[in-house]
Amino acid sequence: MTTVETLSTSGIALALRRLYFVRFAFAIVWAALLFATMSQLGPLSIALIVLYPLFDVAAAIVDARSSRAAGPPYGLYVNIAISLLAAAGLAVAGASGAPAILRVWGVWAVVSGLVQLIVGVSRRKMGGQWAMILSGGISVLAGTSFFLGASAPNPMLTNVAGYAVLGGVFFLVSALRLGRAAKGN
Repeated sequence: MTTVETLSTSGIALALRRLYFVRFAFAIVWAALLFATMSQLGPLSIALIVLYPLFDVAAAIVDARSSRAAGPPYGLYVNIAISLLAAAGLAVAGASGAPAILRVWGVWAVVSGLVQLIVGVSRRKMGGQWAMILSGGISVLAGTSFFLGASAPNPMLTNVAGYAVLGGVFFLVSALRLGRAAKGN
């Protein structure tokens, strides 16, 4: 790797590290708020459900801007579009109840998990991406579970909070692992 490539990679790694710490904190706070408001599906819990993919959009925009030096971030652009569609779909599904929310959330988790997996694999040389690769794969499985679980007699949205916490933990692990890449080592 040349000095220019090292500086570029370490700059991207530093930006991603900061972003991943923010994503971890957001996921933990969001999950706690969702848990606290889930006694009944109401305007606040629906707003929280819609907020999650909108935060994903904002994070993908920050990520795309930070990563341009490594090439066009097409996967992130796809993620932005998917998450915007998910937010709109979740807003509409909120009027129909938990099963509809779980179906939309499940489809979003599968597709965005695939995108995260692809982006993580493309960044694996940077370091700290194995957690993102694993998280993408787990997202695909969890999304399938949400979608199928929507047919259960009393589907619960609390699993969505657990999904966010697990995703946050993966962002934390990646942020910690990116520390070395951010230093240019």
